[in-house]
Amino acid sequence: MKKVLIITYYWPPSGGAGVQRWLKFVKYLRQFEWEPVIFTPENPEFPSIDESLMEDIPEGVEVITNKIWEPYQFYKRFTGKKKGERVQAGFLSEQKSKNQYLEKVAIWLRGNLFIPDARKFWIKPSTKLLMRYLKEHPVDLVVSTGPPHSAHLIALNLKKRLKTPWLADFRDPWTNIDFYRDLLLSRWADARHHRLEKEVLTKADAVTVISRGMQADFSAMVNREYAIIPNGYDEADVLRADDGNITSGDGFVLSHVGSLNKDRNPDNLWQALKELTEEDKSFRDNLRIRNVGKLDFTAVEAINKWGLDKYLEKVNYLTHQEVIAQQQSASLLLLLVNRTPNAKLIVTGKIFEYLVSGRPILCVGPVDGDAASIINETACGKVVGFDEVKELKTYLKEAFSLHQKGLLTPECKNVSQYSRKNLTRRLTELFNSIV
Repeated sequence: MKKVLIITYYWPPSGGAGVQRWLKFVKYLRQFEWEPVIFTPENPEFPSIDESLMEDIPEGVEVITNKIWEPYQFYKRFTGKKKGERVQAGFLSEQKSKNQYLEKVAIWLRGNLFIPDARKFWIKPSTKLLMRYLKEHPVDLVVSTGPPHSAHLIALNLKKRLKTPWLADFRDPWTNIDFYRDLLLSRWADARHHRLEKEVLTKADAVTVISRGMQADFSAMVNREYAIIPNGYDEADVLRADDGNITSGDGFVLSHVGSLNKDRNPDNLWQALKELTEEDKSFRDNLRIRNVGKLDFTAVEAINKWGLDKYLEKVNYLTHQEVIAQQQSASLLLLLVNRTPNAKLIVTGKIFEYLVSGRPILCVGPVDGDAASIINETACGKVVGFDEVKELKTYLKEAFSLHQKGLLTPECKNVSQYSRKNLTRRLTELFNSIV
C-alpha cells in the first residue's frame, strides 16, 4: 500500500467546513490502496469544535502534531475580545466593534505582517520536523490543503529539499478569496502574496481545485493542468426521513446552514419575504427563518430593518450529524453566495449535503456561477440573482403552495457523482498518475 502525508491545519476535533474535505478522503483512502499519514497542529485556533467527527478517523491512522504559535491571543487583547471567544473566519463579527479604528489596525497587521496568513509561524518548525520524519519514514506523496496557505509553504519547502511528489489542494482561492480585498494590503504585501501563490502553483506536481471557476481563475495566473475534485457528501451521514416531506403543520421553514456574514446577507430575500408576509396571512403565520451557525451583526440589522426578526430562529452551533438532520427538516434550504468579485466561482461545501437532503434549494447568487451550474445540472432547486425580488416572490409563493399540499420535493438527479467515496476514487487516480 502506498503512503501519503497530508498536511492540514483543520482536523478533528475541529468543526466547520474546513475539516470535512480531507477527513472524508482519509476515511476512504485505504479502499483504494493508499495509507494516509496526517500532519496537523497540536494546539490550533479552531472556529468551532465537533468531537463527533473523531468517529470518522479510520482506526490506526498515524497523526503527527507539533505546537503552533498564533497571534490570536494578541489580536483578542488588542481588539477587546473576550479571552475564550473564538476568532471567526471571513471577518464575521457577531457584535459591532466598539473600536473600529483598532479593528482596522488589527486587520492591517494581519494582512501585511502575517503572510500568507496568521499560521505563518507554523512553517519553519513544521518543515524541520517533517524533514526528520520523512528521512526515517519516507512516503510516496505529500499533499497540502489550504487555506490556510501556510500548509502549502510547508509542502513547498519539503519539495525543494526531498523532491517527493507533491499535490497542492485548494479548497478556496488564495488572492481571489472573497475577503482578500478587506485585508488592507500594501503593494509590497499584495505582490508577496501573488509571488508565493504563483510559486506554489508552478512547483507542485499536481494542483486540485473544487470548481470550474477556480480552475479558470488559477489558469489565468499559471497555465498548467488543474484537476477539479469538488467537495461532496458522505452517504454514511445521510439519514433520510421516511417520506422526505415536511407537513404544513411544521411551518414553512427556510433554513440556512453556516455562517451568515456581511457579504452573504441577501437583502433582496428579506425584501421579498417582508412583502409576502404583508400580502398573505397564511404565509405570515407559517414563515420561519432558521440560521444554523454564526450571524454577523449586519445580517441581524438587515433582518430587523425588514421587520422579520419575529420569524428568525438562531441555532448557534450543532454537530455535523445534527446539522444534517436540520437540513432534512427544512422546507427550503437557503444557499446564499457571497456578493463579492469572485462570486461566480464560490461553491460552498454544504451545497453537496443539500443535494441529498431531499429538500429543494433556493440559491441567491450569480445565475451563471459554479453553484448555479451544480443546482441546475442536478435539478435540485432554484437560482435567483442578487437583485431579483419579483422572481424570488414568485418562486416563494409557488414553493409555499406546494409545501401546504405536502408536495414540495426536488427532482434531483445525477447526484451520486458527488459521493465522498466516488470522489476519493478520482483523487487516488490522480495520486497514481504523479507517483
